[in-house]
Amino acid sequence: MSSWIQDVRYALRSFAKSPGFTAAAIATLAIGIGANAAIFGLVQAVILRPLPFDQPDRVVYVSETWQGRRGSVSAGNFEDLRRAVRSFEALAAVRYGSFNLAEAGEPERVEGARVTESFFRVFGVRPLHGRVFGADEDKPGGAPVVVLSHRLWRSRFGGAPDTVGRTIRVDGAPRTIVGIMPASFDFYQDEEQLWVPAGLTPEDVADHDRHNRVVYGRLAPGVSIAAADREADAIGADLRARYPKDNSERGLRVQGFRDLLTEDYRGRLLILMAAVGVVLLIACTNVSNMLLARGASRARELTVRAALGASRARLARQLLTESLVLGVAGGALGIALAAFSVQALVAASPAGVPRIEQAGVDGGVLAFALALSVGASLLFGLLPAARVARGDLQGALREGGRGVRRGGSRDRLRAALVAAQVALAVTLLVGAGLLIRTALHLQRVAPGFDMDVVTASLTLPPSADAASTVRTIERLDEELGRMPNVAGAAITTQAPLGQGGNSNGILAEEWGLDMKRVVDARLRIVTNGYFSTLRVPILRGRGFEPTDRSGAPRVIVLSRALAERIWPGQEAIGKRILCCDGSPEDPRPKTVIGVAGDVRSRGPSQEIYPEFYLPVAQAPDVAWDWVQRTVSVVARASNGRVESLGPSLREALRRTAPEVPLYDVQTMRERLRSTVADERFVTILLTALGAVGLLLAAIGIYGVIAYFVAQRTSEFGVRIALGATPRDILLVSARHGLLPIGIGLGAGAAAALSATGLMSAALHGVSPRDPLTFVAVIVVLAATAAVAAWVPARRATRIDPSEALRAE
Repeated sequence: MSSWIQDVRYALRSFAKSPGFTAAAIATLAIGIGANAAIFGLVQAVILRPLPFDQPDRVVYVSETWQGRRGSVSAGNFEDLRRAVRSFEALAAVRYGSFNLAEAGEPERVEGARVTESFFRVFGVRPLHGRVFGADEDKPGGAPVVVLSHRLWRSRFGGAPDTVGRTIRVDGAPRTIVGIMPASFDFYQDEEQLWVPAGLTPEDVADHDRHNRVVYGRLAPGVSIAAADREADAIGADLRARYPKDNSERGLRVQGFRDLLTEDYRGRLLILMAAVGVVLLIACTNVSNMLLARGASRARELTVRAALGASRARLARQLLTESLVLGVAGGALGIALAAFSVQALVAASPAGVPRIEQAGVDGGVLAFALALSVGASLLFGLLPAARVARGDLQGALREGGRGVRRGGSRDRLRAALVAAQVALAVTLLVGAGLLIRTALHLQRVAPGFDMDVVTASLTLPPSADAASTVRTIERLDEELGRMPNVAGAAITTQAPLGQGGNSNGILAEEWGLDMKRVVDARLRIVTNGYFSTLRVPILRGRGFEPTDRSGAPRVIVLSRALAERIWPGQEAIGKRILCCDGSPEDPRPKTVIGVAGDVRSRGPSQEIYPEFYLPVAQAPDVAWDWVQRTVSVVARASNGRVESLGPSLREALRRTAPEVPLYDVQTMRERLRSTVADERFVTILLTALGAVGLLLAAIGIYGVIAYFVAQRTSEFGVRIALGATPRDILLVSARHGLLPIGIGLGAGAAAALSATGLMSAALHGVSPRDPLTFVAVIVVLAATAAVAAWVPARRATRIDPSEALRAE
């Protein structure tokens, strides 16, 4: 221990004598370690941190599958599953939605859920204050109670301790607050903030057609997810046999809740983790090269120490100790950098990333940073130490401490490290380039509708029946048309680029009720001005008109993708569709009157989905329960300033339904930005990491050429004295760096070809082997490397022969 302390003290004195080298090495390591610690903080919060449940591995998600897609469960199927299954300790059904919340003054719209009383037992979470509701309250006519999230409790009630027991109005009806959930139960920043009893009625549990519930379960002790999945699959087969009309081609699937929670973000975060790992490798090779150069200049010192009795192992240990000191110093600075970076990343992260607000520099991140510091120290310190252990110390003494001979193994080793840096930088930059190309492609994708509109949402109270809902929508549509600054407006059950949405299975009339031929399509109920307001083109036929009223012949408009799927190569106008309402005895077909252009309603990165449209006046009564009486307003400004339409929309709604709040007021361009926010976040980070990798690689190339020039100063002086031109000296100096740069570019391109295949899921409109990206990266990196090599080589041409020889 005493000799090790001596080594540490000697290292500190040695580094104090070389402040430029020390600062450069520590800063380089801090960038690599800090970036890794910051991204690890996000990964830990979102993916690795244990869920705040009792035995979280037993919590699962149960879904229906249809046509290869995962979907929600009908209340009837949930009830039959709950009664038949043996693999679960508890099952809960959830229906997500939004609620009008009022205590005093202006009502507020908040996200929430109607849940069965078993919901909180499934997750095994106790309330922070109060209690959760029981089975006697989760039934039709049960006590009106509500449980609040910690986030809503803090934002709406200021965290007041007397909140439990207070009465608030939820969707116009009084409810008593009985419990507050802990902050750890807030998974998403933009998801549910309150829970009310589902109160399933006998009609609900007899309904196997409306698939609108999300089901969670807690596995029984000792039951695996695979075993529960097999039992659910068998129950799904029984449901298909018992209810062929409602469950044809449907099955049941069980998966872990953690997988569900993180599946949309796991791949992106792992890409970022791999990218910062590459940055750390570049930093380590950079510092290793710096230590090799420094070790060469210390050849006389090391030889003298060996002559005085120091063994090779002792000298190697000294160099490793110096590396450890650098690593720890770089790690300490990196932790400070990570603490700042994590806060910035959380603030800049897109909405909806689960638990990201819990990210920070905690004990886990500190342990990770410490492990990185020690690991990096060994990584970049091993080569210099091994070089000393195997080197020719006596030969170095005979050379007078000037380092190794030109063309020796140390030159080759440093060149190999430069090649490795360049190769790693190529891999990193190609990944960033592909994401940039994806972002540019998404900007060029035509959404199929005009972006110069504003959207807003409203939800009518549960007491509103179908007839009153239609009347309110029609009155609001008329009020919007009277607004002087509104050039066009419409109302729809789902505006493009919005969350959620309802889908329906539809059939061509000539197919009959053959459930195996059902086509899944997205349903939009719209007012007459919808197509003109959003400028969705009617390709054939017509849109809706005032004559398409209740009692008139039933009509429907299909998207082009849906028409071509049902009747490929045929004219759809005049044909009839079975969908949405009616019974096998009275299917109530609808006539196709128009084919509309396709829209990318989920954003430019999503494929076009088949859609169909129904007029508001002819919507089936049950449809308003499907959408929970929530509709969206879309409006175009007469002056072109769509952002100014919010007050006009609120005024129109106040005249129509003063007790209903308008919420989620956004321009369509704001909605578009939110749909690509995840991709943009990863692209920006990976681009920044690529720039850091490029800078570190350039510094490494510069350092190697600068060291080469310094070691051969006397030789260049002699060459110049004997008549060598500046061009000759420039070529000799630059040639030393060009070969490893070329090797690194080739090796990096080959590595990128293999690595980018893992990014294919994150790419849109560009191949993982896009030649333009590869060529651009190689050109940029080659140009940067050439400049980094040219600067010290240029300095060599300015050597004064007399001064060089006098120094010799």
